[in-house]
Amino acid sequence: MNEKNKELLICLLEDILDIKINELEYLNLERNSDNVHIYRKHLDLNLKTNQGYIQVEVNANKESYIRPRNTAYICDKYSHYILRGEKYSEDKKIIQINFTYHVKSERERSIFMLRDESGKLFVTNLIIYEFYMDNYLELWYSKNEKEIDKNKHIIMLVLEPKDLDKLSQNDKVVKKYMEEITRVNEEPEFREYMSAEEDNRKIENSLKAEWLQQGIEKGLEQGLEIGSKEASLKIAKELLNMGMKKEDIIEATGLDIRELEQL
Repeated sequence: MNEKNKELLICLLEDILDIKINELEYLNLERNSDNVHIYRKHLDLNLKTNQGYIQVEVNANKESYIRPRNTAYICDKYSHYILRGEKYSEDKKIIQINFTYHVKSERERSIFMLRDESGKLFVTNLIIYEFYMDNYLELWYSKNEKEIDKNKHIIMLVLEPKDLDKLSQNDKVVKKYMEEITRVNEEPEFREYMSAEEDNRKIENSLKAEWLQQGIEKGLEQGLEIGSKEASLKIAKELLNMGMKKEDIIEATGLDIRELEQL
């Protein structure tokens, strides 16, 4: 994901999109949003090519907020591109590529576009590719040489070093990728970065909403016939057990701190 490894990225994108990329420019990954009250948005990779604009996201979990968040990113990019031009045009593609882990699917990848119920495209230039990386790992273990060779530049993204070494024997791109992975892992200053403030806030709010819904449903199951105060206490207890912050529980249930501490 840096200029030094641009040829690796171009090779990967050409495989995914089945196109030839002659121009690739890295854009600012952490850019200001339109709302002054929001710190910033974070994209794993934001690119400009001769084919259009491409965003790359690496999703390491399957939480329910992932798709709405990623859709917000790509729609924002689409609107900014359209607003810059002198006419409304579909001449450039706006593409998002999601490498998603821990999600089971019957296929290795899905392609999403805006269509009506008959399958007719609404616009032709807004495209989302989603790659289910656990399936590619299973493909590697299947030892299906034909399919492995066909998908090797995506499979390489999920392999451990010893398996990368096997895959790289007859492929210079995989070999270069393996060398870079080794270098980065051995770099003493290498650190995992934290998500941007806005991303963290949205994640926390999404999880909070899920906890609240779970607590409400469980509280209702335990007795709709009891009084509202007692129901609020039962819901609050469930939320406490889930690890929700006290101030958020107070806001959700209307209880005061004294009542909460008695639980």
